[in-house]
Amino acid sequence: MRSRTIAGLALAVLSAATFGTSGSLAKGLLDTGWSPLAAVTWRVGVAALVLLVPAALMMRGRWHLLRTGWMSMALFGLLAVAACQLTYFLAVERISVAVALLLEYLGIILVVGWLWLRHGQRPRPLTIIGAAVAVAGLVFVLDVFGAVEVDLLGVVWGLCAAVGLAVYFVVSADDSTGLPPLVLATGGLTIGTVALLVTGLLGILPMTTATTDVHLAGADLPWWGAILTLGVVAAAIAYATGIAATRRLGSKLASFVGLTEVMFSFVWAWILLGQMPAAIQLLGGLLILGGVVLVKLDEKPDDLHPGEPQPQEESQPEPAAV
Repeated sequence: MRSRTIAGLALAVLSAATFGTSGSLAKGLLDTGWSPLAAVTWRVGVAALVLLVPAALMMRGRWHLLRTGWMSMALFGLLAVAACQLTYFLAVERISVAVALLLEYLGIILVVGWLWLRHGQRPRPLTIIGAAVAVAGLVFVLDVFGAVEVDLLGVVWGLCAAVGLAVYFVVSADDSTGLPPLVLATGGLTIGTVALLVTGLLGILPMTTATTDVHLAGADLPWWGAILTLGVVAAAIAYATGIAATRRLGSKLASFVGLTEVMFSFVWAWILLGQMPAAIQLLGGLLILGGVVLVKLDEKPDDLHPGEPQPQEESQPEPAAV
């Protein structure tokens, strides 16, 4: 199981690093006149198109798996992709970005609670301590000690985003349907794109685009270049590697490793936007890593797939590579 865990951790870090680019890339687009809904829709739509062919090839001779896996795809697309991102932006309209992001990442606590209620995995002391340390790290990283305006409805939208994030980790970890990680990501992104398009057509949020060059890392990037990077790197690679990592690590550990996305987002903001994180944010990053280590130390073999027997490593089938 050691090699499986190492591979899972590597994929999880890669996923967090690529997810972390989304904020800076989206900020560049928003500054040129793109609306949040338009940027998100193009992001997941491009990702779905990029993954469509390899996902279809992976399903050759196994299309029957869609009969048992369509529910997971629907949950992933509607809640983990479309609803999570949409409610996060609705929260940002009413409360600060820092508070909204902190509320969204409370989804990791919801994962621990779900595993406790659904699978009887009572959180052990190190898991509780690790959760507290990681959340404390988020508080430092997001610098929420400053003056912030908290709106009740904004808090509700932020908590809804947390539910979407929790669904992402729980659904990603469930391999009972037999769907390869890449197929689950593609199906979810496709469903999410349709849901976001419907949201725009209903007028819930404006769907505005622009053709102005995007300024990143001291250079001007064509709008289509920013969109392709947002779709391929921040969505296609991020979602595919994230699901593959969660299959190997389980939803609990993967969700805590996913917290490193916050640190990566600051690194990318420094590189692409020239925004240097403060010392208190670097301290928060160390606390996040400490929380992840504590959760890993507290993990037992049955945390990966609760309720299922754990085969020996030599007989453990590896999920499809992404």
